[in-house]
Parts: sequence; C-alpha cells; structure tokens
Amino acid sequence: MYELGVLHNRPYKKSARIVGEVLGKYHPHGDTSVYDTMVRLAQPWSMRYPMVDGQGNFGSMDGDNPAAMRYTEARMQRIAEEMMADIDKETVDHENNFDDTLSEPTVLPSKIPALLVNGSSGIAVGMATNVLPHNLSEVVDGINAYIDNYDITIEELMNHVKAPDFPTGGTIYGYEGVRQAFETGRGKIVLRGKAEIVEDKNGREQIIVSEIPYQVNKASMIMKAADLVNDGKLEGISDIRDESDRDGLRVVFDLKRDAMSSVVLNHLYNYTSLQTSYGVNNIALVNGRPKLLNLKDLISHFVAFRHEVVIRRTRYDLDQAQKRAHILEGLLVALDHIDAIIDLIRNSQTPDAAREQLMGDYELTEEQAKAILDMRLQRLTGLERYKIQNEYDELIKTIEYYRQVLDNEDMRMNIIKEEMEEIKSRYGDERKTDIVYAGDEINIEDLIPNEDVAITISHLGYIKRTSLADYKQQKRGGKGSKGSTTRDEDFIEYLFTASTHNYMLFFTERGKCHWLKVYEIPEGTKASKGRAVQNLLQLEQGDKIKAYVTVNNLQDEDFLNNHYITFCTKKGIIKKTVLEAFSRPRVTGITAINVQDDDMLLEAKLTDGNHDVLLANRFGRAIRFHEDAVRSMGRTATGVKGMKLDNKEDEIVGMVSISPDDADSTDILVVSDKGFGKRTKLEEYRKTNRGGKGVKTMNITDKTGPLVTILGVTGENDLMIINRSGITIRFSVDHVRLAGRDATSENDAETGHDSERDNEDNDETDTE
Repeated sequence: MYELGVLHNRPYKKSARIVGEVLGKYHPHGDTSVYDTMVRLAQPWSMRYPMVDGQGNFGSMDGDNPAAMRYTEARMQRIAEEMMADIDKETVDHENNFDDTLSEPTVLPSKIPALLVNGSSGIAVGMATNVLPHNLSEVVDGINAYIDNYDITIEELMNHVKAPDFPTGGTIYGYEGVRQAFETGRGKIVLRGKAEIVEDKNGREQIIVSEIPYQVNKASMIMKAADLVNDGKLEGISDIRDESDRDGLRVVFDLKRDAMSSVVLNHLYNYTSLQTSYGVNNIALVNGRPKLLNLKDLISHFVAFRHEVVIRRTRYDLDQAQKRAHILEGLLVALDHIDAIIDLIRNSQTPDAAREQLMGDYELTEEQAKAILDMRLQRLTGLERYKIQNEYDELIKTIEYYRQVLDNEDMRMNIIKEEMEEIKSRYGDERKTDIVYAGDEINIEDLIPNEDVAITISHLGYIKRTSLADYKQQKRGGKGSKGSTTRDEDFIEYLFTASTHNYMLFFTERGKCHWLKVYEIPEGTKASKGRAVQNLLQLEQGDKIKAYVTVNNLQDEDFLNNHYITFCTKKGIIKKTVLEAFSRPRVTGITAINVQDDDMLLEAKLTDGNHDVLLANRFGRAIRFHEDAVRSMGRTATGVKGMKLDNKEDEIVGMVSISPDDADSTDILVVSDKGFGKRTKLEEYRKTNRGGKGVKTMNITDKTGPLVTILGVTGENDLMIINRSGITIRFSVDHVRLAGRDATSENDAETGHDSERDNEDNDETDTE
C-alpha cells in the first residue's frame, strides 16, 4: 500500500488491486489469506490500533464475512505510515523477494511499538506465541521511563503500563495474572464483558452487556446463552435480545421476577464467553532466535531497535548531506570563476573534454564537474548564488549536528523520547479496558444474602429452595396448606433448612457423593415443582439422592480432620469416614460408601466423634450406641453392622445423631406411615453396643402403619410434614406431647380433620 501511494490522505483503492500487488510482488499464495489479513487490519474490534482504513463491508463482531475484495476499498491509516517512516533511508535490511526481481524489508522501521500495542498470536514449528494488545500512551510512558533509567524494575514499569488494553473494552478481573505475565512473560488473564444490572419501566431487572471480551463472537455468545436457558442450565432469564447498532454494542438479558440478578450474571460469566481467559505467552524472535520476554525485555528490545534505526537513519542523512555539500562546494567554485568556466566550456569539443578540463584546472571531483555542466543559466544570477551559499551554510550545520548525534548516545536517546512523545500526542488515547485489581478476592457469596431457606427434594428428584417466610406456622392436626406442586406419582421426600452460604454434600442411594452450594439450588415459590436434580448434578442413570449434609466450610483443615460423615443403609450397615475425604468431590461424584446390590444408602450425618447414634426399623424398634463403636474407614469401605433386623421385610427407616451438648434438650420423635407420631425423652433409650435388636420405640398396629422416620427434636423446633398429595402442615414440636416409649402415639398430620380441632385441649381425641 505504501508503494502504491495509498496513504491516509489519498483516495481509496480497490482492495482487489492491493491484494493483486501483494500476490504478484511479495506473497505468491492464496488471495484469501492476503485479503483476510487486510480485513483484520481494518477491524477496530480486532486491532487495538487499526492499520488499514477500509471502505465498505469489512465484517462484524458477529463473525459476518466481509464483502468480496472486488467490492471494498482501502487505504492506509495515518498510524500505519509511522510503521513505514524512514524505510527509504536504509534503516532496515532488505532481502530479495520470491523471484529475486524485487527487494523487501525484513522488518519495518516502525516508530510504533506494534508488538506490544496490537499484540500477536500464532503457532510456528513447535513454538507458539500470544502477546496481548496494550495501550499506546501507557507503552510510550513505559518506554520513556526505561530510557531515563535502564535499571528500572518491572514493578516500576507497571506504574506506567498498567495491564493489557483490549479493543473491545471489558474488565480485567484480578491482577495477579497480569503481574505474572509482566514479570515472567507467561500468565493467565481473565477478561469479563462489561455488564450492568438495571430495572426496566415495568420494574423488572435486566442485565445490559455493553462490552464483550476480545475476540469473542457476539452472535455465538448469545446463541450459547440461549441454548443454556433452553436446556435449563441457566436459570432466571426470560428473554435475550441483541440491540446493537452503529452507536455501540448492547445485549439485553431480561430476568424473571424471582431471579437473583447477581447470581444470573455470575452464571453468565461462568457458563458463557462473557468471561474469557487468555494465556499470555510472550515469545518473539530476538536476533532470529525465539525467546520468552517479560515486559522490560519487550521494551528494551524495542528501544534497542529504535536506537539502531536512528543510527542508520542519521548515517544515511549525513551521507546525503555530505554529498549535497560537496556538489554545492563545486557550484560555488564555478560561480567564483564563472567567466573563465564559460569560456572553457564553449571552447571544449565534447562534454567529456569539458569535464576533464574542469577537474584538472579547478581541482574538482567528477561529481562536482558534472554538476557544473548540468547547471542551468538562471543559477548565474546573484540571487541564485545567495541561495546556494545559504543552502551550503545550513548543510554544514546539519552535517555537524548529524556527527554529534552519531557521537553522542544521550542525544540519540533523547531523539527516541521526542519521537515517542510525538507518537503519543498524535495517536494516544484513554484505556478501554478497566481493571478490577482484587478480582480474585471477590466471591459471589458477597453478593448473596446469608439467610436460612427451606430445601425440598421430591421422590422423583425435583429440588428447590424457598424462603422460610413462605411457610406459615399452624397447630398440629389441621388441614395444612398447599406446599408443593408435584406429579400424581411424585411426593416430597426430603425437607430441611440450610443457609444460602452453606456447602451441601448430596449422597445417593448407590453411595455416591456430589457437591453444591445452597445458593446454586434454583429458588422457587412454595407451590412450584422445582428443578430436576439431574440438571444440577451428574447422577448415574437410575440413582437418587438419599441423604444430605450441610457444611459451613470445606477449606478449614482442622474442621475437616476432626469431623466425620456417618452413614447407615436400609440393611442396618453403619460406617464412619473423616470429612476431609469429601472436601474435593469431582463433577461426576465420588464414592462415599460401598453399597451392596440388595441394599441402599439411607442416611448420612455430620458428627465430631462424640455423638450418639440412634437407628430405628420399620417394626418400631430403635437402638442407641456411641459412634466410637464404629471405627473410621476409607470412602470405598462397606461398613459394619449397626442394627440386627428381624426378617427380610424389616429395614432401617432412619438414623439420628446427637451430640453430648444436645443430649439433655433433645427428644426423639417417631412418625408412622398413617400420620401417627410421638415424642419421647432421649434418656429412655439406653446405650447398648451396636449390632443389637434395640428396644421398642412405638407400638406398630394396622391403625398406625409401620414406622417411616425417626428424628431428633427440641422444643424450639418446628415440625413440617408433607403427605403424598403435597399438602403441608407446620407446627411447633411442643404441640406433640411427651410420652414414654410404650405410649400410644398422636395423630400429627391427619389431613381429613376440621381445623376447629386445633382449639381442643383434650389429646384423647387425637389418639383414638
């Protein structure tokens, strides 16, 4: 383009003309590669400082193809001309082109630190490089700071060059990767698109994305987000729209009314390319050898290159000035003897004879004699002689200046600094990419209120979290209220409370462990169905969640090594494993207990080594023993016998673990299949060794039905019961009277009773 004269202030030329020149002279390969390169140099979202000024369709951020090269036109940007500055002054080496008919530069004598400001990415033979773009103003400041102090540290350079600066803006999230890249030449930088949470005119929240990460295809990002929403992996988004126009980028995510905007935004960052990481690998050729360069290396090599360019340019200019001064000296001699020289020329037979005589008579060189012979008659006027004398005097001063520059390195460095400042004033701009310095310390939990929620898991595996405020307290024996929408064959199987900041360990009936944060469980109303656990956890085919454990922190080593998960199965097997073994679950889950083919995991409890364990079976018997009776085992162990069962139809229905601090205040609550329940003091269950048949905890009859659960409760607890129809009732545990182990149980959740019975004082009515 430079040779074609397609400069920034000249008319555009057809792209096909430019591509043809490249193919014919320098790059005899496919025209597509040449045109695509020129297109990229013209795209402001691809280049931090575009080098080509394109006219026509040069593609888009959505990945649209540019128009064919016969339709588009191009010319150089002004900043590109700085890349070519002084190329005609022998500042860089040239080599022959592919057919040895032309010469081409091996490198451009650029005033722009192009490798740093526009970056580079590519793969060679066994060698890859990825240099990110930076801000020109910052890089110039860093270059000048280095020239002022060659011993400057990288830390001090980073006061000038803050971080990479991407053409599409965005926010660098966390500074440690930037620091590592600047100090070593390798690092990982996380870039987030710029998003804002706003409310529309209807009061609904929206996420507005105004900037996306570098080299991200906007259309692909939107499509990926839409697919995640359709697959149910991205909750809380009702609509996605691309409202981008010529004024700027704008992608709108409409949120559902019950969605937590900060969580949705973080999920967008996690699951889509709205957050992208870049691996910095600053490998460049230094004297023909690939070398890994830190920030100071990159700057120092550029300064050394510019220094060489200034020396070669100055030598060229000095040589040209000396040649011109030499000619002018000859012209001045001729003007001093003009009459004699005119006679000499008039009397000479040929120009060669005149030149030879001039050289002999006036001690002129061949170049001077030739210049005198070529001199026009108008140069003989007095005014022209004055001009020649002035030009000669100025040249003598210029020659002296060039010699000083070549003799003085400080002068050369000042020239580089002045040129850099000129580049900065002409092309420098503000940063486009923001920096969040403490990004790696910001946690999504900081954006989520720490509150208690109710977690429900249905028999068919639908899970949700609901605010406890949605459940109104009632008295026992009432009809209850609609609690959850389920299918006809489904019913709520697990109901418990947890804090949104807790970790949750899910244990399946086949003995696998999976991990989630409570806030990652989708929020729903009290009547909503929830979301299938399979969409949150990668469960094996046919496996179901059977137990859960909530843990405040999985990073506290002291806590992890002094707490255990105690398991029991339906066949009465019990096992204890240190909590630390479950602190690093994989996405596909890890083995928690080896469950036999005819058995399944029933319960898992968090203990500290000092708990008492109670097991209860279907036929109304329970056993109590200290957890020391079970030694700690590895994750893949099967366990030992906890309770002896009477027959094949018998099975364990529940496990309770009670700490010594809670023993005095804890009662044992048992509930039967037909809604009968009873509360008994813990002390009535004497401690025995594990493996026994236990003692009676409830009289099992046809009216009560078999035992379905055993719970450890206190008077401060509320009891929530949900039947297979999805009807819930919640009341204080104090409403269930204390009774002995052999006493008749009360009807806690008979749904057919009239609510007026809540006011009756006589408990006999409920125990008929």
